[in-house]
Amino acid sequence: MEIIIFGIFITGLLLSILLGGSILYALLLGYILFFIYGLIKKYSISQMIQMSLEGVQKVKDILLVFLLIGIITAVWRGAGTIPMIIHSSSKLIIPSAFILITFLLNCLVSVLIGTAFGTAATIGVICMMIGNIMGENPIFVGGAILSGIYFGDRCSPMSTSALLVSVLTKTDIFQNIKQMIYTSIIPFIVTCIFYLLIGIVGQGDFSSLDILHLFTENFILNWVTVLPAVLVIILSLFTINVKYIMIISILAASIICIIVQQMDVLELLRIMITGYQAKDPQLASMIDGGGIISMLKVSAIVCISSTYSGIFDGTGLLEKPKKYIALLAYRFTPFSSALMTSILAGMIACNQTLTIMLTHQLCKEIIKDQNELAITLEDTAVVVSPLIPWSIAVAVPIATISAPVSCILAACYLYLLPIVNLLKSKKIVLNIHCGNSKKN
Repeated sequence: MEIIIFGIFITGLLLSILLGGSILYALLLGYILFFIYGLIKKYSISQMIQMSLEGVQKVKDILLVFLLIGIITAVWRGAGTIPMIIHSSSKLIIPSAFILITFLLNCLVSVLIGTAFGTAATIGVICMMIGNIMGENPIFVGGAILSGIYFGDRCSPMSTSALLVSVLTKTDIFQNIKQMIYTSIIPFIVTCIFYLLIGIVGQGDFSSLDILHLFTENFILNWVTVLPAVLVIILSLFTINVKYIMIISILAASIICIIVQQMDVLELLRIMITGYQAKDPQLASMIDGGGIISMLKVSAIVCISSTYSGIFDGTGLLEKPKKYIALLAYRFTPFSSALMTSILAGMIACNQTLTIMLTHQLCKEIIKDQNELAITLEDTAVVVSPLIPWSIAVAVPIATISAPVSCILAACYLYLLPIVNLLKSKKIVLNIHCGNSKKN
């Protein structure tokens, strides 16, 4: 029966993707299917509702953070914080190192705002525009952007995926970030070398970057405008709760909106809800966005996806798959099984949140140490989801920056992170076997 249930669910997902429908409908279908499965297994309606609510309870903090992300990405635009970062960064452009700089700039902004979608919609769009002007290959520019936006989405203290992992594993997000930095050193360095070589070989022409004058014409740009971003970095060093950091940054940006950018209070409240909207059409195409409304669909996806977690736990729907994963871990390594599980989960889930939750549920029995489980999820599920073409984790950023789908092939950081750590896990196992052989 379990195979039939998942078969219908996967068919619904595929049809939704092929027909261009909203993934929300497919996820709602999944919820109905799993709810019915529970009823067939003799659970009452009230029990199934309770299971659903228990799943949502796990991500209540994530939903609040989504709300704050919507507000912060809007007020950072209005305060001139993002325009100032983009305008200042543009002065660092070197034609032969443009691909590398694109990667690094997207890394920087994604760490600051903690959202891949928000980064793609800001510095990602600018980098793609500049790349087009310079005649750079859009596949490599798009790949560098994808790598960069998920660098911060993985390890920023403001990242909802990092927060979700810490909630699921009951670990400290800042301790997880320290581990993430350690496991990403080699992939990051190799990625930088790769993008530098690509830039040298396929160097474009450094043309005029006239579009950047739009920032100085529409915003008052000075050091004060970057204060909201600086506060995020400084407060993160003191391991303050992410929600409080974001609220403080929002307050700082709001004050700058009113005093520096001379915005009235009603306008400020409007952009918090509906997002920033520039009056200049050309500027609007580059910088409009943010706001609570922009996070409603993502929040709905997370809400529905999280109900699965409670139902799977309560009904034991994943017990059979868990046995196969345990066998896989025994034959290979726990990391190997987690990686393969995350790939399959990502293909089914079509979004990062559910991929993380499914991988966690299926692998929590084979990786008992919660800190190890947290970093394993960060090195597999978090970065695997954006490599699946039909997942919204990659479809949304690609559509935002107008890049070809083939740019996924050039997102080498997302490949290197799990591959390098897979090789490390095999090396550890090999050393253990060698040590045991010597003892014998």
